[in-house]
Amino acid sequence: MSKTVISAKQIKKAYQYLQVLKGVDLTINEGEVISIVGASGAGKTTLLQILGTLDKPDYDTATELIINEQSIKSLNDKSLAKFRNKNIGFIFQFHQLLPEFTALENVCIPAFINNTPKIEAEKRAKELLTYLGLSERIHHKPNSMSGGEQQRVAVARALINNPNIIFADEPSGNLDSESAEQLHNLFFKLRDEFNQTFVIVTHNQELAAMADRKLTMVDGRIVS
Repeated sequence: MSKTVISAKQIKKAYQYLQVLKGVDLTINEGEVISIVGASGAGKTTLLQILGTLDKPDYDTATELIINEQSIKSLNDKSLAKFRNKNIGFIFQFHQLLPEFTALENVCIPAFINNTPKIEAEKRAKELLTYLGLSERIHHKPNSMSGGEQQRVAVARALINNPNIIFADEPSGNLDSESAEQLHNLFFKLRDEFNQTFVIVTHNQELAAMADRKLTMVDGRIVS
């Protein structure tokens, strides 16, 4: 039986008078690739940010978020940041690489935050960049790379601390169709080789259809 890595119950979120999430229940198992689809404003990114612990739900007695058997509500901000850096990786539509740093340096940043020794972090980063077909770009800065290459650097950065859960928000939304297809295939390759769990918000119907489960959000709720 698959291990549950995310258990969310009655996740709600309001911003002033706008109720963005209206009680989302969700269970995700280890090694699953989950896509979340829906119209703009349906609450997809807000849900992803809460599941990824970048934002907090509006807690009430029914609200619960457990990740890797850890109750998120019980963690203070410092403990939560440490937990996030160790257990979770993020890939965004805009890669958010630091332009003044090389690919290698960008990938190493989360490892340094995790107090990984420099030699060990750089070794792991080089292995990841080579695995992702970027061995010739290790010492290049983002502005000398294509969009697809930059996004693969961002994937390597997300993987550097060996997280078992990866959250991706429109990861191919800024890529051409060929680069997007390569990125999508990479997610499934990573899942198959490392048993990582992927939760992906996307408007790309091909990627959504490839997932083990496709969840559709409408007006702050998962409807299918």
